[in-house]
Amino acid sequence: MSTVDEVISLGGAEMPTLMEQVERLLEETSTGAGPDLQAGASDTLAAGGKRLRPLLVLICGGSRDDRMLVRAAAAVELIHMATLVHDDVVDNARLRRGRPTVFASRGRETATATGDFLFSRSFALLAANGEGEQVKVLSDACVALARGELAQRHDAYRLDLDEQRYLLRCELKTARLFSAACRLGGLAAGRPAREVAALEAYGHRLGLAFQMLDDLLDVSAPAERTGKHRGTDLLDGTVTLPLILAAGRDPELARVDLHAVTSRADAEQLCDRIAATGALGLTRTRATSLVSDAKDALRYGVDAQLERSLADVADRIAARYA
Repeated sequence: MSTVDEVISLGGAEMPTLMEQVERLLEETSTGAGPDLQAGASDTLAAGGKRLRPLLVLICGGSRDDRMLVRAAAAVELIHMATLVHDDVVDNARLRRGRPTVFASRGRETATATGDFLFSRSFALLAANGEGEQVKVLSDACVALARGELAQRHDAYRLDLDEQRYLLRCELKTARLFSAACRLGGLAAGRPAREVAALEAYGHRLGLAFQMLDDLLDVSAPAERTGKHRGTDLLDGTVTLPLILAAGRDPELARVDLHAVTSRADAEQLCDRIAATGALGLTRTRATSLVSDAKDALRYGVDAQLERSLADVADRIAARYA
């Protein structure tokens, strides 16, 4: 059973049906803008993914068979899809999830336009809910995503970064969309403010942990598991927590010039040097602590059944990606 299937099973009997509705809505909203944009959007959708963000919307919404909830879930996933397409353009990425990127197969211009198309479709979809607060939540998350991308570009190749700067990037690029997904689910379900705040805090901490674990996999996991080669982040100069912690333990690593890491062999050798410092275990410990913090945010803030479901989601994600 895949992680997605496991997480879906936590949401109750209605969850598979709701996720099917989300998938159909994603397909519908990826059409109708001409053959080039439709092809780019369809390629992105066909690449699949964990669908964690829409799942969080649905679970936080209480798994109600509600069109508003399904639209919110699809809107969040469209934003995520758009950012992946744009990231691949910025990074000149040829593969994602083991498949050619839109950038690789259709060119920079089509890929850029595809990302823009998915962003616009997301807000058109969410606007149909007629709730200004929902649109604001997603808009704020998108601003954070843009700030995070600029911060990551600014920080490229810099080994003088500290953990706080790294965490800020994680917050902007990942955690804010996770927390937005949880907040949107709570808002669409009409939950009281206290519950929505608890869900948002949970999503934020889980998003930080998720990004940390993803960065850990970039250093430690084989390509057949992640769909990309080890050290992909290192090749484009992205400095993540494993490298920051390793540089603090090994002065020679702190003097490495990432501009000189130009091949897969170079990147994998650097991954091995990072692992030798014990930085991977430290990173995993940090992520595990954040997972615990995410579960703590739910305590006394939501009902027991929802707390159990979201705690199980957090635990299974941590187990799968650690």
